[in-house]
Amino acid sequence: MSNNPFLPQKLVGRQAELSQVSEILLSDGDLLIAGVAGSGRRTLVKWAAKNVGARVITLDCLRATDGDRFLKLLAEGLLHAFNLSEELLMIRQLLKEQPVTFETEEQVKPKMVWKLTASGIWNLFQNLLSIPQQMAEWLDCRVAIVLHNFTHIRSWDRKGEWEEYLRREIQLQSRVSYVLIATVPEPWMHKLSIHVVELSPMSTDELCEWLESTMQAKGLRFDPCTTSLQLFTEYIQGNLSDAIALIRRIWLDYLTQVDSPNKADFLIQPSHVHQNMLVLIEDLAPTFESLIMLLPPTQVRVLESLAIDPTVSPHSREYIQKHQLSRGGSLQGALDSLEQKGLVYGAKYGYRIALPTLQFWLRQRLG
Repeated sequence: MSNNPFLPQKLVGRQAELSQVSEILLSDGDLLIAGVAGSGRRTLVKWAAKNVGARVITLDCLRATDGDRFLKLLAEGLLHAFNLSEELLMIRQLLKEQPVTFETEEQVKPKMVWKLTASGIWNLFQNLLSIPQQMAEWLDCRVAIVLHNFTHIRSWDRKGEWEEYLRREIQLQSRVSYVLIATVPEPWMHKLSIHVVELSPMSTDELCEWLESTMQAKGLRFDPCTTSLQLFTEYIQGNLSDAIALIRRIWLDYLTQVDSPNKADFLIQPSHVHQNMLVLIEDLAPTFESLIMLLPPTQVRVLESLAIDPTVSPHSREYIQKHQLSRGGSLQGALDSLEQKGLVYGAKYGYRIALPTLQFWLRQRLG
């Protein structure tokens, strides 16, 4: 969302989680932050790291297609986290025995370059992964390595060697905290004895506190004599990302309706909320269509049922019969898979669809 004045400049809500994550980082803890897309996982890590003065190395494993690509992403993260001239010199010194060259050009960020065999790549992997600890000791600081989509490395790490080595390093490094970002915890994550921070849907009070103050700065206000605010909160269901998208859509609509913006408050009516939600999901429709095409029919059926008829008991005989769902393990398997994908909340939050815009689109699609 470019040119979006509603992107928060501070952490919205999540103060309890911020304190928890900050304490874990300070105590050399490793953690998993679990939550659906739009729940604020990355933002939480950013502000917690800022709280404790930690350098952050971010690596999205989804972008790694093999070991060499994984190393390039790790090297990129290292050079971004330690980008002062003396820090770059130190990294060069630590890698002086490695067949790595540094490309530096004006106006371009430094870059590590290498051409290695499989054994050379493995050796460089071990060396690169030791650098955060060495830099933290040299600078007397903390480092957080944030790994998004960690389990994706299994798509190319067939023997599990890279994953196993990373798991060992998570336990060993004393000044480096590993932060895994995932949708839901996996059993092996609990075996690592790492802290688990689960992000629930944001409370309506927290969301509205940020929303109304941000809107006021742009001359917007929900009409207190109508149900516009209630309708807005029903549509976005505690999902900050969807809230940002919808209020931006309403703001753009507002700009087309007034000659001199910000001279007086524009009162948002329920019709504004509904019409702009329709426009928003029209923009998202191609993405949602592609998503539905990739899901197995059993999961699509469960999603559609939860969209048009939300329930906390999808396993009940009446619900299964009403929506012609599969019984037993097949239904639970579909729910578990949808939860892993971040599309549905599990039993803890009532088996509801996790992405409000997707739920709204499904309802419209199904009539």
